[in-house]
Amino acid sequence: MRQIILDTETTGLSPEQGHRVIEIGALEMVDRRLTGEQFHYYIHPDREIDPGAQRVHGITLEFLQDKPRFGEIAEAFLAFVQDAELIIHNAPFDMGFLESELRHAGIQPGLKPRIAGIIDTLMMARKKYPGKKNNLDALCKRYEIDNSARDLHGALLDSEILADVYLTMTGGQETLGWGNAAQKTNTPQAILSGGDTINKVSDIPVIFADDEELAAHQQYIDLIHKD
Repeated sequence: MRQIILDTETTGLSPEQGHRVIEIGALEMVDRRLTGEQFHYYIHPDREIDPGAQRVHGITLEFLQDKPRFGEIAEAFLAFVQDAELIIHNAPFDMGFLESELRHAGIQPGLKPRIAGIIDTLMMARKKYPGKKNNLDALCKRYEIDNSARDLHGALLDSEILADVYLTMTGGQETLGWGNAAQKTNTPQAILSGGDTINKVSDIPVIFADDEELAAHQQYIDLIHKD
């Protein structure tokens, strides 16, 4: 089983409003063990960043001035996730943005036909802990995972923390201590470290956002700002 733990940061809340991806962070995991292979890019969005989003991730348009456009890194990204199962916290949000970026870059088919499936850890947590906070910080606290390096959101840092959360939540392996190790990844840089893809396909369905899920995402954002 080849899985990719993935997170994005964006200029705002909705691709339908013209918002764009500005950071992608992804880690490869094979048979529930991180391989050390990762994909990480900051991306120039060709638009302003909403102040509310910037307060969450701290990424400025000035910092992104010399970074590539999504179209320049799209094929490398698709090669990295090809045939893998994606693990994402609040998958409709990230998938909606990534599909929008691929359309914007004129790349067909989109992401859905290229991957094996999706595990949405937010939906898992809501089923496991109904009525409780289930954002990433809350899950780290619940599972006693050190996320002290997470002063701001960051795609690669959050993917590293999510790897701990997912493995702990699903109970098959001890946590990996990414909360401390992740401090080094908070430095602004673009990293592409890829290997040959492993063609294993599962029959887990891909979940895309509908109106109810988009509303749930807004509740998730509200929870972030309450922490």
